[in-house]
Amino acid sequence: MKRAGAICSLTLLAVVTCGGRTEPPASPPAATTASSAPVEQKTAVEPQPSAPAASAAPAAEAAKPAGLTPVAKWADVGLAKPESIVFDADGDRYLVSNINGGGLAKDNNGFISVLSPDGQVTTLKWIEGGKNKVTLDGPKGLVLVKGLIYAADITNVRIFDLKTGAPKGTIPVPTSTSLNDIAAAPDGKIYVSDTAKKVGADGKTMEPNGNDSIYVIEGGKAKTLAKRKELGSPNGILWTDRGLVAVTNDASGEVYRLDDKLERQDITKLPTGNLDGLLALGDSLLVTSWAGNAIYRGKLGGSFDVLIGNLKSPADIGYDTKRERLLVPLLMENTVVAYPLK
Repeated sequence: MKRAGAICSLTLLAVVTCGGRTEPPASPPAATTASSAPVEQKTAVEPQPSAPAASAAPAAEAAKPAGLTPVAKWADVGLAKPESIVFDADGDRYLVSNINGGGLAKDNNGFISVLSPDGQVTTLKWIEGGKNKVTLDGPKGLVLVKGLIYAADITNVRIFDLKTGAPKGTIPVPTSTSLNDIAAAPDGKIYVSDTAKKVGADGKTMEPNGNDSIYVIEGGKAKTLAKRKELGSPNGILWTDRGLVAVTNDASGEVYRLDDKLERQDITKLPTGNLDGLLALGDSLLVTSWAGNAIYRGKLGGSFDVLIGNLKSPADIGYDTKRERLLVPLLMENTVVAYPLK
C-alpha cells in the first residue's frame, strides 16, 4: 500500500512503491502492497487464502462504507486478478499488475495494465508475459524507482523500463517461494516479502510452507534479510524513517516494524486478519484485510478503524498524489476502484 502526504512520525522516505511509488515523495507518502503465490505450480490457485468464515461475517457487518463514494471504477474491462496498483506521477497514469490465473503458476501469462485517471483503460496489456521478450508469470507488488518498474513475480523480481515497458532484467530471489509486496528505500535497497504459501492437497486452497521471509536486493543481488515464523506470512511492506513496516497475511492480523536488529517492534493488532496491502498516508497507515472485507486506518501502537467497508478481496492499494485518490484493486472482482481522500 502507499504514498503521499505530510510526513510525520511514519514519514515515508521511500519512493511511491507498490501502490504508487516514484522517488522520495515531497507530499503525501506512498505505500506498498502485496498478495501471495509461490512454487512452480500450474494449478489455478488464488494468490491469497479466502477470508475465514468465522470472522468475515461480523467484520463485514461492522465494515460499513465510511461515506466515501468512488470517483472512478474499472470493471469488466479485461483486468485479470489485479493485485497491485501504482501511480506514475510523471506519466499521470495508473499501472496495475495482473496475476491472470493461478497465483503460483509459472505460466508466463501475467501482464501490467495502464489505466487513465478518467476511468478509461489506456492499454490493457502494456507489458505482457510471452510477448516482446517479456517473462512475467504472476506479478504482484510493484514499485517505481528511477525510471524503472520493479515487479515481485513468484520467485523473481522483474524489471521494466517505465517509459517503454521494455524488459530490463530479472533478479532471482534464492529460497523464495511466493514473493508478494515490494518496497524501495532512499539508499537504493529494494525489499520484497515472501508470504510463504503453497498449493494445498486439494489443489485449490493455499497453505503455509514455513518460508515466512523478507528479502533485500542490493547491487542487483537478493539475499535473505529475515526468515522466521513470527513474521506472520508477511504481505504488504513499506519503508519508513523508522525502518521497514510489514503486515501479516495469516490470521494474527498484525502490523509491525523491524528495528535495526530485525526484531519486531510496535506490534499492533487489527480487528481482523488476512492483511494484504499497506500504505502510509501522512502519519497514518492504511491496511487492507480480506477477512474484514475492509480497509483500516490507524497508527502503529494505536487503534485501527474501518475507512472503507464491504470490499471483497482488497489487495495492494496505491495513492494518486495529484488528485488525492486511494486506488484499490479488488483482486477476485477483477476490478479497480478509486476513492477521494481529501
